[in-house]
Amino acid sequence: MRRFSPATLMLAACLALGVGCSGASEATEQGSVDGRLPVVTTTTQLTDFARAVGGDRVDVYGILKPNVDAHDFEPSPGDIARLAQARVIIKNGVGLEDWFDSTIRNAGSKATIVEAATGVTIRQGEGGPEGEGDPHIWQDPRNAKVMVHNIALALAAADPAHRADYEANEAAYAAELDRLDAEIASQIAGLTNKKIVTNHDAFHYYVDRYGLEFVGSIIPSFDSQADLSAQDISSIVRVVKSTGVKAVFSETSLPPKTAETIARDAGVRVVAGDDSLYGDSLGPPGSAGETYLKMIRHNTRVIIENLS
Repeated sequence: MRRFSPATLMLAACLALGVGCSGASEATEQGSVDGRLPVVTTTTQLTDFARAVGGDRVDVYGILKPNVDAHDFEPSPGDIARLAQARVIIKNGVGLEDWFDSTIRNAGSKATIVEAATGVTIRQGEGGPEGEGDPHIWQDPRNAKVMVHNIALALAAADPAHRADYEANEAAYAAELDRLDAEIASQIAGLTNKKIVTNHDAFHYYVDRYGLEFVGSIIPSFDSQADLSAQDISSIVRVVKSTGVKAVFSETSLPPKTAETIARDAGVRVVAGDDSLYGDSLGPPGSAGETYLKMIRHNTRVIIENLS
Protein backbone atom coordinates (compact mmCIF):
# COMPACT_ATOMS: atom_id res chain seq x y z
CA MET A 1 0.00 0.00 0.00
CA ARG A 2 1.43 3.35 -0.95
CA ARG A 3 2.29 5.86 1.81
CA PHE A 4 2.46 9.52 0.84
CA SER A 5 5.11 11.90 2.13
CA PRO A 6 4.11 15.17 3.89
CA ALA A 7 5.30 17.10 0.83
CA THR A 8 3.11 15.03 -1.46
CA LEU A 9 0.09 15.49 0.78
CA MET A 10 0.70 19.23 0.95
CA LEU A 11 0.82 19.43 -2.85
CA ALA A 12 -2.40 17.45 -3.06
CA ALA A 13 -4.08 19.79 -0.59
CA CYS A 14 -2.95 22.80 -2.58
CA LEU A 15 -4.29 21.27 -5.77
CA ALA A 16 -7.61 20.52 -4.13
CA LEU A 17 -8.00 24.03 -2.73
CA GLY A 18 -6.64 25.81 -5.79
CA VAL A 19 -4.20 27.89 -3.74
CA GLY A 20 -0.81 29.15 -4.79
CA CYS A 21 1.27 25.99 -4.75
CA SER A 22 3.22 24.49 -7.60
CA GLY A 23 0.86 22.53 -9.85
CA ALA A 24 -2.32 24.18 -8.51
CA SER A 25 -3.31 25.38 -11.97
CA GLU A 26 -3.68 21.75 -13.13
CA ALA A 27 -6.57 21.15 -10.77
CA THR A 28 -8.19 24.43 -11.73
CA GLU A 29 -7.92 23.66 -15.43
CA GLN A 30 -9.24 20.13 -14.97
CA GLY A 31 -11.99 20.97 -12.51
CA SER A 32 -15.70 20.83 -13.25
CA VAL A 33 -17.08 23.69 -15.33
CA ASP A 34 -20.47 25.12 -16.27
CA GLY A 35 -22.13 23.76 -13.14
CA ARG A 36 -21.57 20.13 -14.08
CA LEU A 37 -21.50 17.52 -11.34
CA PRO A 38 -17.86 16.63 -10.48
CA VAL A 39 -17.48 12.85 -10.60
CA VAL A 40 -14.35 10.72 -10.14
CA THR A 41 -14.13 7.11 -11.32
CA THR A 42 -11.42 4.60 -10.52
CA THR A 43 -11.35 2.42 -13.67
CA THR A 44 -11.67 3.06 -17.39
CA GLN A 45 -14.85 0.99 -17.60
CA LEU A 46 -16.48 3.08 -14.89
CA THR A 47 -15.36 6.27 -16.62
CA ASP A 48 -17.12 5.14 -19.79
CA PHE A 49 -20.27 4.14 -17.89
CA ALA A 50 -20.40 7.43 -15.95
CA ARG A 51 -20.07 9.46 -19.14
CA ALA A 52 -22.77 7.41 -20.86
CA VAL A 53 -25.19 7.94 -17.97
CA GLY A 54 -24.17 11.48 -17.03
CA GLY A 55 -23.91 12.94 -20.50
CA ASP A 56 -23.19 16.66 -20.50
CA ARG A 57 -24.49 17.02 -16.93
CA VAL A 58 -21.33 15.58 -15.38
CA ASP A 59 -17.61 16.29 -15.41
CA VAL A 60 -15.99 12.84 -15.15
CA TYR A 61 -12.35 12.41 -14.15
CA GLY A 62 -10.98 8.90 -14.53
CA ILE A 63 -8.07 8.03 -12.26
CA LEU A 64 -6.92 4.98 -14.20
CA LYS A 65 -6.00 5.75 -17.80
CA PRO A 66 -6.35 3.46 -20.86
CA ASN A 67 -4.08 0.41 -20.97
CA VAL A 68 -2.96 0.93 -17.36
CA ASP A 69 -3.02 -2.20 -15.22
CA ALA A 70 -5.50 -1.75 -12.38
CA HIS A 71 -3.51 -4.13 -10.17
CA ASP A 72 -0.28 -2.13 -10.34
CA PHE A 73 -1.24 1.48 -9.76
CA GLU A 74 -0.26 4.40 -7.55
CA PRO A 75 -2.45 7.52 -7.51
CA SER A 76 -0.80 10.88 -8.13
CA PRO A 77 -1.19 14.11 -6.13
CA GLY A 78 -3.45 15.31 -8.96
CA ASP A 79 -5.65 12.25 -8.49
CA ILE A 80 -5.91 12.98 -4.76
CA ALA A 81 -6.89 16.56 -5.52
CA ARG A 82 -9.67 15.46 -7.85
CA LEU A 83 -10.96 13.02 -5.23
CA ALA A 84 -11.08 15.91 -2.75
CA GLN A 85 -13.11 18.02 -5.20
CA ALA A 86 -15.56 15.32 -6.25
CA ARG A 87 -19.17 15.06 -5.16
CA VAL A 88 -19.52 11.47 -6.39
CA ILE A 89 -16.74 8.87 -6.43
CA ILE A 90 -17.37 5.57 -8.20
CA LYS A 91 -15.23 2.51 -7.49
CA ASN A 92 -15.43 -1.03 -8.82
CA GLY A 93 -15.10 -2.75 -5.45
CA VAL A 94 -14.51 -6.46 -4.78
CA GLY A 95 -10.96 -5.57 -3.74
CA LEU A 96 -9.83 -4.34 -7.17
CA GLU A 97 -8.63 -0.95 -5.90
CA ASP A 98 -6.36 -1.92 -3.01
CA TRP A 99 -5.04 1.64 -2.98
CA PHE A 100 -8.45 3.25 -2.56
CA ASP A 101 -9.09 3.48 1.19
CA SER A 102 -5.78 5.07 2.12
CA THR A 103 -6.00 7.46 -0.82
CA ILE A 104 -9.47 8.61 0.21
CA ARG A 105 -8.20 9.26 3.73
CA ASN A 106 -5.35 11.33 2.30
CA ALA A 107 -7.76 13.27 0.10
CA GLY A 108 -10.16 14.08 2.95
CA SER A 109 -13.02 13.71 0.50
CA LYS A 110 -16.63 14.36 1.54
CA ALA A 111 -18.03 12.82 -1.65
CA THR A 112 -20.60 10.06 -1.88
CA ILE A 113 -18.70 6.84 -2.60
CA VAL A 114 -20.47 4.33 -4.84
CA GLU A 115 -19.39 0.70 -5.16
CA ALA A 116 -20.49 -0.29 -8.65
CA ALA A 117 -20.36 -3.99 -7.78
CA THR A 118 -23.28 -3.68 -5.37
CA GLY A 119 -25.92 -6.22 -6.39
CA VAL A 120 -23.63 -8.25 -8.66
CA THR A 121 -23.24 -11.96 -7.88
CA ILE A 122 -19.52 -12.26 -7.23
CA ARG A 123 -17.68 -15.25 -8.58
CA GLN A 124 -15.41 -16.93 -6.05
CA GLY A 125 -12.19 -18.61 -7.06
CA GLU A 126 -8.67 -19.45 -6.02
CA GLY A 127 -8.34 -15.91 -4.80
CA GLY A 128 -5.34 -13.67 -5.02
CA PRO A 129 -4.45 -10.49 -3.16
CA GLU A 130 -8.02 -9.20 -3.53
CA GLY A 131 -9.24 -12.00 -1.23
CA GLU A 132 -12.89 -11.16 -1.87
CA GLY A 133 -13.59 -13.02 -5.08
CA ASP A 134 -13.16 -12.15 -8.73
CA PRO A 135 -13.33 -8.36 -9.26
CA HIS A 136 -13.52 -8.41 -13.08
CA ILE A 137 -17.30 -8.15 -13.05
CA TRP A 138 -17.64 -5.90 -16.12
CA GLN A 139 -16.74 -8.75 -18.47
CA ASP A 140 -20.40 -9.89 -18.38
CA PRO A 141 -22.68 -7.22 -19.95
CA ARG A 142 -25.45 -8.22 -17.55
CA ASN A 143 -23.19 -7.15 -14.69
CA ALA A 144 -22.40 -3.96 -16.57
CA LYS A 145 -26.13 -3.16 -16.48
CA VAL A 146 -26.09 -3.46 -12.69
CA MET A 147 -23.05 -1.22 -12.48
CA VAL A 148 -24.67 1.37 -14.74
CA HIS A 149 -27.82 1.31 -12.62
CA ASN A 150 -25.81 1.96 -9.45
CA ILE A 151 -24.10 4.89 -11.16
CA ALA A 152 -27.42 6.34 -12.34
CA LEU A 153 -28.87 6.15 -8.83
CA ALA A 154 -25.85 7.95 -7.39
CA LEU A 155 -25.88 10.73 -9.98
CA ALA A 156 -29.61 11.28 -9.52
CA ALA A 157 -29.22 11.45 -5.74
CA ALA A 158 -26.40 13.99 -6.00
CA ASP A 159 -28.13 16.06 -8.71
CA PRO A 160 -31.89 15.49 -8.38
CA ALA A 161 -32.72 18.40 -10.69
CA HIS A 162 -31.50 16.29 -13.60
CA ARG A 163 -32.80 12.91 -12.45
CA ALA A 164 -34.89 12.46 -15.58
CA ASP A 165 -31.83 12.95 -17.78
CA TYR A 166 -29.84 10.31 -15.91
CA GLU A 167 -32.73 7.85 -15.98
CA ALA A 168 -33.24 8.34 -19.73
CA ASN A 169 -29.53 7.91 -20.41
CA GLU A 170 -29.44 4.78 -18.28
CA ALA A 171 -32.40 3.26 -20.12
CA ALA A 172 -30.83 3.94 -23.52
CA TYR A 173 -27.47 2.47 -22.51
CA ALA A 174 -29.08 -0.55 -20.84
CA ALA A 175 -30.84 -1.30 -24.12
CA GLU A 176 -27.48 -1.19 -25.90
CA LEU A 177 -26.06 -3.62 -23.34
CA ASP A 178 -28.99 -5.99 -23.92
CA ARG A 179 -28.36 -5.91 -27.68
CA LEU A 180 -24.64 -6.48 -27.11
CA ASP A 181 -25.28 -9.46 -24.84
CA ALA A 182 -27.65 -11.13 -27.30
CA GLU A 183 -25.25 -10.48 -30.19
CA ILE A 184 -22.25 -12.02 -28.41
CA ALA A 185 -24.21 -15.05 -27.20
CA SER A 186 -25.38 -15.76 -30.76
CA GLN A 187 -21.89 -15.44 -32.22
CA ILE A 188 -20.11 -17.64 -29.70
CA ALA A 189 -22.82 -20.31 -29.81
CA GLY A 190 -21.54 -21.28 -33.26
CA LEU A 191 -18.04 -22.21 -32.07
CA THR A 192 -17.14 -25.89 -31.87
CA ASN A 193 -13.83 -25.39 -30.04
CA LYS A 194 -14.47 -23.14 -27.04
CA LYS A 195 -11.23 -23.73 -25.12
CA ILE A 196 -9.50 -20.51 -24.07
CA VAL A 197 -6.19 -19.61 -22.38
CA THR A 198 -5.57 -15.98 -21.33
CA ASN A 199 -2.84 -13.92 -19.69
CA HIS A 200 -4.50 -13.79 -16.27
CA ASP A 201 -7.83 -14.57 -14.63
CA ALA A 202 -9.72 -11.55 -15.96
CA PHE A 203 -12.27 -13.26 -18.20
CA HIS A 204 -14.16 -15.77 -16.05
CA TYR A 205 -17.40 -13.76 -16.08
CA TYR A 206 -17.26 -13.60 -19.88
CA VAL A 207 -16.38 -17.28 -20.14
CA ASP A 208 -19.20 -18.31 -17.79
CA ARG A 209 -21.77 -16.10 -19.51
CA TYR A 210 -21.11 -17.36 -23.04
CA GLY A 211 -20.30 -20.99 -22.40
CA LEU A 212 -16.60 -20.97 -23.21
CA GLU A 213 -14.25 -23.49 -21.60
CA PHE A 214 -11.55 -21.82 -19.53
CA VAL A 215 -8.50 -24.09 -19.74
CA GLY A 216 -6.21 -21.86 -17.73
CA SER A 217 -4.36 -18.58 -17.46
CA ILE A 218 -0.68 -17.78 -17.71
CA ILE A 219 -0.83 -15.94 -14.41
CA PRO A 220 -2.97 -18.18 -12.13
CA SER A 221 -4.43 -15.34 -10.10
CA PHE A 222 -6.97 -12.52 -10.27
CA ASP A 223 -3.97 -10.21 -9.73
CA SER A 224 -1.94 -9.64 -12.90
CA GLN A 225 1.12 -8.81 -10.78
CA ALA A 226 1.28 -12.24 -9.14
CA ASP A 227 4.59 -14.08 -9.45
CA LEU A 228 4.89 -16.75 -12.14
CA SER A 229 7.31 -19.62 -11.63
CA ALA A 230 9.01 -21.86 -14.20
CA GLN A 231 6.81 -24.67 -12.88
CA ASP A 232 3.71 -22.60 -13.60
CA ILE A 233 4.87 -22.06 -17.17
CA SER A 234 5.64 -25.76 -17.70
CA SER A 235 2.25 -26.68 -16.26
CA ILE A 236 0.25 -24.42 -18.56
CA VAL A 237 2.28 -25.64 -21.58
CA ARG A 238 1.34 -29.24 -20.73
CA VAL A 239 -2.31 -28.28 -20.37
CA VAL A 240 -2.33 -26.44 -23.69
CA LYS A 241 -0.75 -29.40 -25.47
CA SER A 242 -3.10 -31.97 -23.95
CA THR A 243 -6.44 -30.17 -24.37
CA GLY A 244 -6.43 -29.05 -27.98
CA VAL A 245 -6.21 -25.34 -27.26
CA LYS A 246 -5.72 -23.41 -30.51
CA ALA A 247 -4.33 -20.11 -29.22
CA VAL A 248 -3.03 -18.24 -26.19
CA PHE A 249 -4.56 -14.77 -25.80
CA SER A 250 -2.44 -11.89 -24.53
CA GLU A 251 -3.86 -8.67 -23.00
CA THR A 252 -3.31 -5.08 -24.00
CA SER A 253 -2.29 -3.92 -20.51
CA LEU A 254 0.24 -6.73 -19.95
CA PRO A 255 3.54 -7.58 -21.66
CA PRO A 256 3.08 -10.45 -24.17
CA LYS A 257 6.49 -12.06 -23.62
CA THR A 258 5.35 -14.93 -21.37
CA ALA A 259 2.31 -15.62 -23.54
CA GLU A 260 4.60 -15.80 -26.57
CA THR A 261 6.92 -18.24 -24.78
CA ILE A 262 4.10 -20.54 -23.76
CA ALA A 263 2.50 -20.48 -27.21
CA ARG A 264 5.84 -21.30 -28.85
CA ASP A 265 6.60 -24.15 -26.45
CA ALA A 266 3.10 -25.57 -26.86
CA GLY A 267 3.10 -25.24 -30.64
CA VAL A 268 0.05 -22.95 -30.84
CA ARG A 269 -0.36 -19.36 -31.96
CA VAL A 270 -0.22 -16.39 -29.62
CA VAL A 271 -2.75 -13.59 -30.07
CA ALA A 272 -0.94 -10.32 -29.35
CA GLY A 273 -0.43 -6.82 -30.71
CA ASP A 274 -3.54 -5.12 -32.07
CA ASP A 275 -5.53 -8.32 -31.51
CA SER A 276 -4.73 -8.55 -27.79
CA LEU A 277 -7.75 -8.78 -25.54
CA TYR A 278 -8.85 -5.88 -23.36
CA GLY A 279 -8.93 -7.24 -19.82
CA ASP A 280 -8.42 -4.81 -16.95
CA SER A 281 -8.56 -1.63 -19.02
CA LEU A 282 -10.23 -0.04 -22.00
CA GLY A 283 -8.04 1.26 -24.82
CA PRO A 284 -7.11 4.82 -25.78
CA PRO A 285 -9.27 6.99 -28.07
CA GLY A 286 -9.31 5.64 -31.60
CA SER A 287 -8.51 2.07 -30.54
CA ALA A 288 -10.72 -1.00 -30.88
CA GLY A 289 -11.33 -0.83 -27.14
CA GLU A 290 -11.96 2.86 -26.63
CA THR A 291 -15.43 2.22 -25.16
CA TYR A 292 -16.93 -0.68 -23.24
CA LEU A 293 -19.21 -1.68 -26.12
CA LYS A 294 -16.30 -1.65 -28.57
CA MET A 295 -14.09 -3.54 -26.14
CA ILE A 296 -16.50 -6.45 -25.75
CA ARG A 297 -17.09 -6.62 -29.51
CA HIS A 298 -13.34 -6.54 -30.20
CA ASN A 299 -12.65 -9.31 -27.70
CA THR A 300 -15.43 -11.44 -29.16
CA ARG A 301 -14.24 -10.97 -32.74
CA VAL A 302 -10.67 -11.93 -31.79
CA ILE A 303 -11.78 -14.99 -29.83
CA ILE A 304 -14.04 -16.24 -32.62
CA GLU A 305 -11.41 -15.68 -35.34
CA ASN A 306 -8.78 -17.60 -33.39
CA LEU A 307 -10.96 -20.47 -32.16
CA SER A 308 -12.82 -21.10 -35.41
